[in-house]
Amino acid sequence: MPLTMNREVFITCAVTGSGGTQDRSPHVPRSPAQIAASAIDAAKAGAAIVHCHVRDPETGAPARDPALYREVTERIRDAEVDVVLNLTAGMGGDLTLGGTDSPLPPVAGTDMIGAGERVQHVVDCRPELCTLDCGTMNFAEADYIMVNTPGMLREMAQRMVGSGVRIEIEAFDTGHLWFAKQLVAEGIIPDPVLVQLCMGVPWGAPDDLNTFMAMVNNVPEGWHWSAFALGRNEMPYVAASVLAGGNVRVGLEDNLYLEKGVLATNAQLVERAATIVEAMGARVIGPDAVRERLGLAKRAPV
Repeated sequence: MPLTMNREVFITCAVTGSGGTQDRSPHVPRSPAQIAASAIDAAKAGAAIVHCHVRDPETGAPARDPALYREVTERIRDAEVDVVLNLTAGMGGDLTLGGTDSPLPPVAGTDMIGAGERVQHVVDCRPELCTLDCGTMNFAEADYIMVNTPGMLREMAQRMVGSGVRIEIEAFDTGHLWFAKQLVAEGIIPDPVLVQLCMGVPWGAPDDLNTFMAMVNNVPEGWHWSAFALGRNEMPYVAASVLAGGNVRVGLEDNLYLEKGVLATNAQLVERAATIVEAMGARVIGPDAVRERLGLAKRAPV
């Protein structure tokens, strides 16, 4: 397919994530106050969307406490700067097996809960967007599996849509896009459809350009899409995504460095991405334009 560059680009900032990065950089926010402040700084730097996980405020370990999500939501909505809030719904499907000779029962690190509990914070906080990881996947850890069965995904998606929240599909491989198309065909995910192409996450789609274009070519016409890659390929993928017709994501969830040896803040990563977008001759659009494009309804402060 011929490339059609995107001339009006929105930037998503993935603020903190759920990886074990909390002790690798002092800029990775832990508490709800820190996460919200970093998200607000990213919005000031040009991010139209902020994608938020929560962490244990003391240890920095990934958490899924609805009260933490509520505090992050309220702080962002109370801020003077406008931004589209996107909450993760990726927690609660963690399966860690007991090794190759005795995989069962599961061991420490397993956190498997039902659909209602997995989306409770989404129903309570009603962000404008939330994520849906559209497939089960092996991650880099030896015996860890991110579990998202078709039945679980259908139920979670129906609860998300029923609460008035638009879904951002997270696709880590082409099969995830295949299932996302099925959810749209079944009427579970309504138009307009938004998908995030997640590149270079072990062991999903590698971040080489041939695989990236295979992912792009599997996005149906009329869907809105964005993409990111991890680590040092984060900024090259800003350019690649814009050139291929998409939007971009950066942030400390995906990469800790502004350049070799220089730890970044979320705002600095957004500023760098905006510079790349504008240097390519495109324009960075804000939250109101994103709302119009995606059919979102701005939520008032609680």
